[in-house]
Amino acid sequence: MHDLTTTSPGDRSPGGRVRLTARRRVAALVVAAVLLPALAVLLVPLRDTVDLATDVLAFLLAVVVVASVGGLWPALAAAVGSSLLLNYYFTAPLHRFAVGNRDDAIALAAFIAVAVAVSATGLRQRRLADAAASAAVLAEVDRTRAALLTAVSHDLRSPLASAKTAVSALNADDVAWTRGERTELLATADESLDRLTRLVENLLDMSRLQAGALAVHPTAMGVDDLLPAVLAELGDAGRRIELDVPPDLPELLADPGLLERILVNLLSNTLRHSPPDRPPRVSATATGDRVELRVADSGPGVPETEWERIFVPFQRLGDRTTGAGVGLGLALSRGLAEAMGGTLRPDRTPGGGLTMVLSLPPAPAASARTPDPETVP
Repeated sequence: MHDLTTTSPGDRSPGGRVRLTARRRVAALVVAAVLLPALAVLLVPLRDTVDLATDVLAFLLAVVVVASVGGLWPALAAAVGSSLLLNYYFTAPLHRFAVGNRDDAIALAAFIAVAVAVSATGLRQRRLADAAASAAVLAEVDRTRAALLTAVSHDLRSPLASAKTAVSALNADDVAWTRGERTELLATADESLDRLTRLVENLLDMSRLQAGALAVHPTAMGVDDLLPAVLAELGDAGRRIELDVPPDLPELLADPGLLERILVNLLSNTLRHSPPDRPPRVSATATGDRVELRVADSGPGVPETEWERIFVPFQRLGDRTTGAGVGLGLALSRGLAEAMGGTLRPDRTPGGGLTMVLSLPPAPAASARTPDPETVP
């Protein structure tokens, strides 16, 4: 939202200069039409006790206000109107558009000059501020674009190369592949394409989330009903994950598709950082009015001072593997959790490592049904 002293990209001319909208100019004229007569009504009774210099300063302030709202042309109109009011009500001879004193004439001329200068200066400052703000926004966009291109160029190229190599090998006419070798090549291509699919889905969901166009359909669901689909999407790596979900865990109120995306992203990240002899672990508890899912690894962990950085898009803090992803997984997961009324925060894993704590609201308790009168004996 913009205030009256700032401009949006739609208020710019093709050359990049500030172009105030007609609505703002009309608003400035309305301000002038109300403010200037009000000043005259206020100052006329004080004419015998307040000198002309004070009256001029009061009207000059009004012109500055009009300039801040509508720019130069409304300010010029306000300056002319102010000079007429000062001439008619505050300079001798009173109630006539004439100036009988040379000093008063000089004061009025100086008033108009100062009003024009102040209006022009205010507009120039607004242009400079707008240009500076736009330069800061453009710099941030450029940094984000550079990070996106760097990450995506790597993470698209790696699975594409793997899939291309596998498919090319299968199409080779001069090699007689055994059944096992063909199965392995197909699995490599399938895994690479799955990585590409997750990358594209993350990018699309992040753009929808930032645009406020992500559809959320919360429903009551059990965690144990969702985990098999999550583990299946992770493939063979999903078999390493240990589960600790109590049978009496309350149902969640969440969008099944979005919750699956969150868990897949969290577990993919956790699998990358878990040593082979210490598999990731998913546990669930009911705490107060929330249900918490804890996705824990026993890897090197992340310093607490860096916890918020891992949620910045395109950050891959501490990743050294080629399959680290574009750094959208945690940022997207937090955004999806918050879209469902939940939170996602890091915590320490006992014994070393990082735990991601996903907190979501429980499903409302099923209301007791009212017996049908016809069935009551």
